[in-house]
Amino acid sequence: MAELHRATLEEFSSQKKIPLVVVLDDIRSMNNVGSVFRTCDGLATERIILCGITACPPNKEISKTALGATESVAWTYEKDVVTAVKQLQTDGYKVYMVEQTDDSIMLQDFKVIENQKIAIVMGNEVFGVSDRLLDVVDGAIEIPQFGTKHSFNVTIAAGIVMWEIAKQLHTLVS
Repeated sequence: MAELHRATLEEFSSQKKIPLVVVLDDIRSMNNVGSVFRTCDGLATERIILCGITACPPNKEISKTALGATESVAWTYEKDVVTAVKQLQTDGYKVYMVEQTDDSIMLQDFKVIENQKIAIVMGNEVFGVSDRLLDVVDGAIEIPQFGTKHSFNVTIAAGIVMWEIAKQLHTLVS
């Protein structure tokens, strides 16, 4: 670990995290859940909230792709995603779903404001983010796409959006 300049589990748990929470709503694939855990570790995000049918650690299938990140990334479970989003807003987060909507903000146009805490909601692999969230979230972020498909795999979409937000947050604190 020292040669790779990687934090130990103890060092990581005490290091400052970026104010980004990832909400996974009704994610079917435990491999996808594990991959998001691993990305959250790599970007040092604050935590993950697992909602609905999303599986929780400890779980062998999650562990396959998380590669230990379920031990380093803080997480909680909330059955109802609307309850989770409202609590985040009460706690001062701006909550954005990653989804294509009539009013979505293209990712390249999304700007993080200094001292802003952000949460993103990633939806089900087939059905996307729950329609119940449309009137609850603070907005929607859309990833531009140029091919024949109209969606990315949830882990790819999460990684793209998380990277852009993390990059902006790190620039603000530098």
